[in-house]
Amino acid sequence: MKLTLYDDIALKCSRVVTTSYSTSFSLGIKMLARRHRRAIFAIYGFVRLADEIVDTFFDQRQKEMLDQFRHDTAAAIGNKISVNPVLHSFQWAVNKYKIDQEYIDAFLLSMEMDLLHNNHDRHSYEKYIYGSAEAVGLMCLRVFCHDDPGRFDLLKEPARKLGSAFQKVNFLRDIRSDYFERGRIYFPGVDFNNFSEKDKNAIEQDISSEFREALNGIRGLDPGSRRGVYLAYSYYLALFSKIRKTKPEAVTGRRFRISNGKKFLLLLKAIFYDLTGLI
Repeated sequence: MKLTLYDDIALKCSRVVTTSYSTSFSLGIKMLARRHRRAIFAIYGFVRLADEIVDTFFDQRQKEMLDQFRHDTAAAIGNKISVNPVLHSFQWAVNKYKIDQEYIDAFLLSMEMDLLHNNHDRHSYEKYIYGSAEAVGLMCLRVFCHDDPGRFDLLKEPARKLGSAFQKVNFLRDIRSDYFERGRIYFPGVDFNNFSEKDKNAIEQDISSEFREALNGIRGLDPGSRRGVYLAYSYYLALFSKIRKTKPEAVTGRRFRISNGKKFLLLLKAIFYDLTGLI
């Protein structure tokens, strides 16, 4: 499928959105084979716009905005064009790589849940994680396995585990903003005013298990995608390690970050591990 000038401009817009919001994630995408990068930038740009609606535009009619965004997304995919460049690039990726509508619907439903649910039970928690993280990972896996459907089926569950682990690390990292600023509690049955060592350990054991399962899936990716995904995995694992070393009361009072120096070392490690077959 030959790209038009507008296609190219739209895809560049999604890349700008991605690099502006996340230098770490952008670096992981740049470690992918060139054939994968445009589509992954397109997916992330789409995800970022929806996330902005529910996490930033508090002085607007967010539900109406999200409903319009959902309608515009469906129209873009159906018509294979949109005057919104980020949605245009997303529809290009969806149509080219046959990304399942189920994943798009699940993601947008999770965004809606952020407007309607401030406290989750086990069912809504798992539903939210599937849509907000696992489904996005499966969209990316469709791109990586476009020419190898059998590999997609084999790696589907590890990809879900990776997305889930990433999201749960995000929940821990963002307690201060999610709970104390937005009033959201994602972990079922947890009181962040009395966040205990027992609560924290239970969450961390769950995340550790998912990271282990996800690594086996990363090893099964083709060379064009393995290094970039492993870099993202390494970044989140380092973030998780910092959180694990922090007392529960301190976790709720700060947002965790990885220094640029550490990110550079993780980049070198990902390249070395990939080249030497240690992943």
